[in-house]
This record gives sequence, C-alpha cells and structure tokens, in this order.
Amino acid sequence: MPGLVLFGRRWAIGSDDFVLPGAFELFVRLVWWIGILVLYTVHKGQFNCPGGGLLHSYLLGLIILLASIICALSALVYLSMQGTISNPGPRKSLPKILYTRLLLYFPEFIWAVVGAVWVSDNSVQCEKTVINGVIGTVIASWIIIIFTVIGVVIVFDPLGGKKTFYLPDGVSRNLESSQSGQLLYNVKSSATRVWEKRIRLLCCCIVQDDDHRVAFTSIAELFRSYFSDTDLVPSDIAAGLILLHQEQDKMENCPKEPEEVLCHSPSSLMSADLDVELENAAHYMLFAAAAYGWPYYVYTNPYTALCKLNGDCCRNRPADSDITGSDRHNFHFGSILKITGLQYRDFIHISFHNKIYEIPFFVALDHKKEAIVVAVRGTLSFEDILTDLSADCEDLTLEEVLENGFVHKGITQAANYIYRKLINDGILNQAFTIAPEYKLVIVGHSLGGGTASILAIMLRNSFPTLKCYAFSPPGGLLSKSLADYTKHFIVSVIVGKDLVARLSMPNMEDLKRRIVRIVANCNRPKYQILLRGCWYEVFGGDPDDFPTELDGRSQDALTQPLLAEESLMVHRSPSYNALEEESHLNSPPQYPRLYLPGKIIHIVEESSSRRLCSSDIKYTARWSNETVFGSILISPKMITDHMPDVVLKALNSLSQEHGSCLSC
Repeated sequence: MPGLVLFGRRWAIGSDDFVLPGAFELFVRLVWWIGILVLYTVHKGQFNCPGGGLLHSYLLGLIILLASIICALSALVYLSMQGTISNPGPRKSLPKILYTRLLLYFPEFIWAVVGAVWVSDNSVQCEKTVINGVIGTVIASWIIIIFTVIGVVIVFDPLGGKKTFYLPDGVSRNLESSQSGQLLYNVKSSATRVWEKRIRLLCCCIVQDDDHRVAFTSIAELFRSYFSDTDLVPSDIAAGLILLHQEQDKMENCPKEPEEVLCHSPSSLMSADLDVELENAAHYMLFAAAAYGWPYYVYTNPYTALCKLNGDCCRNRPADSDITGSDRHNFHFGSILKITGLQYRDFIHISFHNKIYEIPFFVALDHKKEAIVVAVRGTLSFEDILTDLSADCEDLTLEEVLENGFVHKGITQAANYIYRKLINDGILNQAFTIAPEYKLVIVGHSLGGGTASILAIMLRNSFPTLKCYAFSPPGGLLSKSLADYTKHFIVSVIVGKDLVARLSMPNMEDLKRRIVRIVANCNRPKYQILLRGCWYEVFGGDPDDFPTELDGRSQDALTQPLLAEESLMVHRSPSYNALEEESHLNSPPQYPRLYLPGKIIHIVEESSSRRLCSSDIKYTARWSNETVFGSILISPKMITDHMPDVVLKALNSLSQEHGSCLSC
C-alpha cells in the first residue's frame, strides 16, 4: 500500500505492517503486565523497607502504564488487520492510534529512568525478588526503547518529505511552468543524492577514485529511476514475491498441451550436438569455478581445504608463470591448481588484480582439450558488484562484422581491460608461441561469463576458431543483433530458475509491474499473505488460491490497469509525465532489451529423491532460446541455481549420465 504518512512525511512502512510486530510486542507486554501484577499483589503489604515507598509508586504506575500500552497495541493490531494492501480505507484512523502509542513512550522512558535510579540506590534494602523484578523491568523497557529507535531509523525515508510535494493532485501545474520544472529537478536530484550516499556507505571499505565516483552516480540514477514511479513499501514487495511464486507454481502444475510438449522435442542431430557441448561445458566449468580462487575451494571443501592449502602455502611461486595482484600465502594459486588439476608450468598469466571494471583472470594451457583457456572470475567483491550494476548501455563497434549493437557498459569495460592485457601485453602471443596448434577457449561464470562473452566478440576477428562457454551470464548483456551473431561461437549454460540469467532492466520493470498488479488486486490482508507464504516456502504443500479482482475479467479488460494498481503508482504531476514522454521521443531508451549471448543450454531439475543424509537430483538439458528468459521467475532456488558449485554438479551429472549411456 502507499507508505504511511506521519508527521507530515512519508515513511517506508504501511499501515498494515503493524500486525506481526504489534502482536509480538502485545504478547510480551501481556506477560510483563501479568508478572508485575502478580509481583505487586504478592508484596502488597511489604513495602516498609528502605526505598519501599518509591517502589510502591513505581510498580503501581508501571501497571497502569503497561495497561495503557496494551490497550493502544490492541487497537493498533486490530486496525492494521483491516482492509487489504490496496484498500487502506478501513485503516484510516490508524495514525491517531499510532500517535497515542508513540506518546506513551515518553512516560515509559521516564519510568525506565526512575527504575534504573531506584535499582542503583545502595540504600534500598527491599526483598531480593522485588529488586530482581524491577531490574528485569528496567532492562525490558530499555530493550524495547532501543529496538523502537532502530525501527524508526530503518523505516525512515529520506525522501519522505520531498514526495509530498508532488503527491497532492489539487495543485495545478503545466509543462511551461518554470517552478514545476525546477521542482521536478530538485526531487530527482535529491533522490539521486540519497541513493549515492547509500552506495558510498556500503562501499566505505574500498578505496574510491574517479571511476568509483562515476559508477556511484550511474548506479544511483539507475535505482532512482527504477523506484521513482511506485509507492510500495518493502513488505508489499515481499507479499508480491510470495504471491508470484505461488502463482507460478500453480501454472507449472497445470498439464501442458501436446503441441507445447512436441515443440521442445529435440532432433537427433541437435541432441548429439548437445551431448558434445555438455561434455565440453562440464570440463571448462572447472576453469570458470577455479577463477574464484580459495573462497570457492574452501566453500566446496569446508573440512579439508585449509589443511590442503596450508601444505602448499610455503612453496615458492613458479618462475615461469606471470602472476600479478595480491595472493598472500599462495592460497589463490594453490586453489586454482587443485581445482583444475593443472601443473605450475601450464599457466601463462594469472591476475588477481581487482578494481572496478578490472576483474581477475588467468590464462592456462589445457592439454587434455588442446586449448589455451582464458578464465574470467565472477562477482566476488564490492568492486565486482559495482561493475555489475553499471548497467547503462553503450555501443560496441565491430568493423566488417555487423551494425553496431548495444552492450552492458560495466561488463564491456571489464572485457576491454582484459582485451588490452591479452593483446597489448602479448599474453596470447606468448601462449600461442608455446602451443601454436591449440585453439582459444574463453570461459567464465556470472560476471565472468558476461565478460568472457564480450571478450570473445572482441577477439573473434583475430581468432576465428575461438570458442566461449558462458556459465550463468547476466541476462541484460547483448542486443538482439549481437546475440544472434554470437550463436556461432558462444554457448551459454543456465541452470533452473537462475535469477542472474534473467536479470535485465526490462525484466526488472516487468517484475515491478507484475508485483504491483498482483499485490494491488489481492483481496486478502497482507499479514495473511505473509504468514501463509512463509508456511508454503518452509513446509511446502499446495499453493494458496488467493482470490483477486483479476478473476473473471476478460482478456481485453486485463490489459487496462485497475484503480487499485493506479493507487500504488506515484501520482506524478502532468509536467513530470510530459517531460518523461518527451525524453523518450527524442532519444533511444536508456535500457533497451538485451539478451543472453550465444546458443543457450537450459538445465532443469527433472526429479529429486531426498534421503535423510543425501539427495539424489536428476537433471535434464535442452537447447533453448532467449525468449524463455524474458521474465524473472520467483523461487527459493533462484539464487542457489546460480551458484558455481550447483552449475558444476548439474553438468557433471549430465556428463556422467551420457557416459553411462554410451557404455551401455
């Protein structure tokens, strides 16, 4: 629902968000009140001890104060349970109750101070049980006050005061008004500055230079533009994701049409090609995973990794390998050796240097496949995250190949960095001098997969036989023309409902629209959605069939937004809409639709048999196309399906299954 307005500003919390925290506090207060009441009743005639008069007044006042707080909390929880996310009408009187509850914090604070003073008074010689009860009361009071302050800080919206300037509809504005234009500029600038400060705070531990400052501004603009047109609070988004997940599960459980099943049946030629590519992908995924160094090795071997690496840390680095960047104790290089199974002499160049737009990679000789492998590391640092989030589009010029195409800006700059190192520093020339008959293979996972894909495009003219394997690359990477061009030499491998492979600005906009639509039109209160959704995610079962206003509407009517949806969109001024429309007419979209690179192998979990101490998961793979990844799927596995160990496990399972079939 729209954010709650208190003290003349918007807060990042809705009026229906007080049910669960309010119920928890109500339970604590009731237990507390009953305990104090019992304590007062039992010791009613025993307050003749030194300091007993103050104790009597303190306990009596605390009982009355707790009773008042319990009444206020009961009303707050009851009102917050009324209505739905998009229908806050039954909760219109909730701010008054909330003001009352906040006013009660002042006497509670005073009573906490009085209790602390009484407990710390050495002259007090009352019964031990009473003193311990007061100490517990004082501690509980201060804990609740501290958590309340933390909660206020969390739900504080720095732009809450700014948004009220253009939320009212009663003020007349027009495009020619300089005041309206200046107001729009000030609001957008303030939003960008707020996001930039948040990003700087998150990245406070890294050295910041001009590249970082440019990236901060670009990413702040991205977040500002994405969140500027909706009035959703975080719990609304959580409820929307829960509803979308259950809706997707209901659709997946529906029987497929025969035509839909037939269209996914591969030909024997494509199946044979798929088996070869799966075997190659399983082999080269080891190199992509090894690029992560010791964090991946320790993650996949938690009990033995440190012992094995400690045995290698004292060895000297090989003189014939070119290693740059920090690798204290030889942990990174030792992990790469153990994961790939290569020897020291097989490495041509290893770079652990990591800055924004400059990511680690290594070049090695793969004698098994007779290939020179360039493996690019995926996201593992704040600098890598900034590279991922620099999602503006820029042109990639390819002479005598095709017309210019759009690419992901941050990943393209990372590919340019590696390209300069490989070509200008003569790394590839050195590798082909050692093994002139070998082919060039470029691999990477996640950010590394996207960088490897663009790097392969850059090197394609110089090395026509090169091959690239991109494991779980970002979805918003290449324009349609470039994606089609790369089908001849790039293979992308996607597992399950991987979020990153579907991540692009158009897909994020689509997800936002779907969240707004399903949340606005659900006829259940938010607390019911959250509770049932948590039960479904943890214990499973059948998806809940939440009734919505979408039920029974015609297909034509579904294309039109409902009033409930419009209520969750920020009410822009006419000048705001006009400026947005004008900018779209006179310039290309800032975030055009981008696609995954190359031919796509989609691996899905076919079945799983879970036992007490292990799980046996079977996978199936098929050739897919980029349209399958045109929408973000909500699932608990949307993150785990992206992890490199899961990708490697799926590829090894398919490769072993194919090998056993051949032996039969």
